[in-house]
Amino acid sequence: MTRPHENLAPRPGRRPHSSSPGAPRPAATVAPSAGPAGVAPAAVAAAPAAAARPAHRRRRPAGPWRRGRTPAALALLTALALAGHRKVPGLGVNLGSLWESALPWAGLVVPAVLLAAAVRRAPAPACAALVPAVVWAAVFGPLLLGGGPAPGGGAGLTVVTHNVSAENPDPDGTARSLLAAHPDLIALEEVTDAALPAYQRVLDPELPHHARTGTVALWSRYPVTDSRRLTIDPGWSRSLRAEVQGPGGPLAVYVVHLASVRLTVSGFATGHRNRNLAALGQALDEEPLRRVLLLGDLNTAAGDRELGPLTSRLSSAQDTAGDGFGFTWPSAFPLARIDHVMTRDLPATAAWTLPATASDHRPAAARLKA
Repeated sequence: MTRPHENLAPRPGRRPHSSSPGAPRPAATVAPSAGPAGVAPAAVAAAPAAAARPAHRRRRPAGPWRRGRTPAALALLTALALAGHRKVPGLGVNLGSLWESALPWAGLVVPAVLLAAAVRRAPAPACAALVPAVVWAAVFGPLLLGGGPAPGGGAGLTVVTHNVSAENPDPDGTARSLLAAHPDLIALEEVTDAALPAYQRVLDPELPHHARTGTVALWSRYPVTDSRRLTIDPGWSRSLRAEVQGPGGPLAVYVVHLASVRLTVSGFATGHRNRNLAALGQALDEEPLRRVLLLGDLNTAAGDRELGPLTSRLSSAQDTAGDGFGFTWPSAFPLARIDHVMTRDLPATAAWTLPATASDHRPAAARLKA
């Protein structure tokens, strides 16, 4: 009698047993399988291969301290260029001069880097932003902690310099706004022949002594005993030297308007202005009076290294006694201080800028010990 299980056919997928121990076994065949639902057989076969790849070849997500390396590098580079701004090379395009002209605005890198750190959720640039912030505060902190404008009257001199613009549509209004500061001396640049009568009409009753050379002029409360053209540029008549009998004795007053700077395809064109500065420095070396006051549009930002011929001989009223940066140009949104009050043996007690007029510059004012 045959038992039921001995007549059972081989199950699908199982190899049949051979009755002969030495007989070769047939090759096993496996039916294609769809694998998990919705996954192609090729994907199933590739999965073990992907799992077998070396771990070091798999891309790992960057940690928080590895994010934001570019803004962090920008912050550190800015701090280095700010601290060592005198070492920034010109590279044939006066890059160093341009950088120093815009130096106060280097602080804008700090909020920009902090914003990038917040967007990327990266601590590295946030920490790096502290470096330029500290350097900027060390460089410009003393300017921002200066005093405000001193009241008029009393011992001393209140002086104003203003590039009134040759295209000024309201010279009368401009002159009246300058008198609101109760000045003892007013220096004007870009005074045209057509506008001169308007300035005289407003200023002469208050400041009866005046001198003019070309497009620069000086009005004074005190006698002007001598005035002449200052030859620092043979081709132009934009500077004068006058001798004023002030309350503390005579002083030499220079009113100057130096050559403009141009941005050209070859870079920051400063050659003409720099020659003016060198000639002005030589004139100051030859000045016989001990007390000197220089007023005017120097077309040179306060931090520019090219201002060296003057800063090595004179003191800036804004730097020593000013409140803030004292930006004067352009009038609508001042970006730089190119209008200056500079002195020798006339210490400044305050320096400030006056409200905007119809000019493209703002007036600069200072109070000096007489």
